[in-house]
Amino acid sequence: MKKKTTIKDIANVLKITPSAVSRALHNHPRISDKTKAAVKKVAKELEYQPNQLASALRSGKSKLVGVIVPRTNSHFFSSVVENMEEELNKKGYNVIFTQSNESYDKECRNIETLLQTQVDGIIASLTNETVDFSHYEKIKAKEIPLILYDRGDNDIGVDYIGIDDYKSSHIVVDHMVEQGCKRIAHIAGYRHTRIYNNRIKGYIDALEKHNLPLEKELILEGDLTVEGGRQKMEELLKLPQRPDGVYAAGDYAALGALQVLLENNIKVPEEIALVGFSNEPFTSLVTPAISTIYQHNEQIGKLVAKQFLKREKDKTWKPQLNKIILDAELIVRASSKKKE
Repeated sequence: MKKKTTIKDIANVLKITPSAVSRALHNHPRISDKTKAAVKKVAKELEYQPNQLASALRSGKSKLVGVIVPRTNSHFFSSVVENMEEELNKKGYNVIFTQSNESYDKECRNIETLLQTQVDGIIASLTNETVDFSHYEKIKAKEIPLILYDRGDNDIGVDYIGIDDYKSSHIVVDHMVEQGCKRIAHIAGYRHTRIYNNRIKGYIDALEKHNLPLEKELILEGDLTVEGGRQKMEELLKLPQRPDGVYAAGDYAALGALQVLLENNIKVPEEIALVGFSNEPFTSLVTPAISTIYQHNEQIGKLVAKQFLKREKDKTWKPQLNKIILDAELIVRASSKKKE
């Protein structure tokens, strides 16, 4: 295996001290432009790679930000991260991505790894399994900036950026009522996760606002996967009185529900209207196209990055609950549009 090039190797080639090489690489004003150019030329020829961790230990700054996503197959999360990284790169930060894959244990391990890597901050969205936040308290105890996005929890008491999930459910139910729906079911996420609990609360209050019946059998909590959506839709079709509208708290669950409806020759939206959540790319490609809530993922990504940069700049700020809540937008498509 090829030996890794060190600062000493560059110094030996140029017959200067290692400290002079180090200062040249860091663009020190006391080093001449001629020496800086020579050092950079040799460093490139020898394929020198700086030791990021050693540099972090010396300066107290790694210029690395750790990011945790629940899953990478979601356009919402990938779009948030893409925009987040773009903003951070502009300020000289590199991003380390980790995926929890909706596993609490993996989320804990991801945080341990990121802390060991000496990241300057952690940006995270919680897993569906997370109900214990002690691993996040560990980040706060180290006074490392922690920003939560999309899925957060008020109990952690840190910065949070997301959409108004409660209001989003009102927007969906209002639309379905306008389209003539009188018995609306909700394929929900797990209630212990704040965003899904708020969507459930919004759905319940919106039904009450329109004097529609609230029946426990019409709220089905699950993992919001395609298979989960299929299972919940099958359960709804077995009810003595079927719903005439279904609001799924995630687009993958909405897709699964749509598959079951079409397999059972149920007309969408004439017999059962359907609305999803997240505006995944496939929602506009299937037939009928799925109505869905757009979460402003690009804006969330940029705001998360800017909030981290604020925290980094002002070291007097202590961890606190600073919420930025965006209004969601309903994209109406064929799956729920009964009336012109």
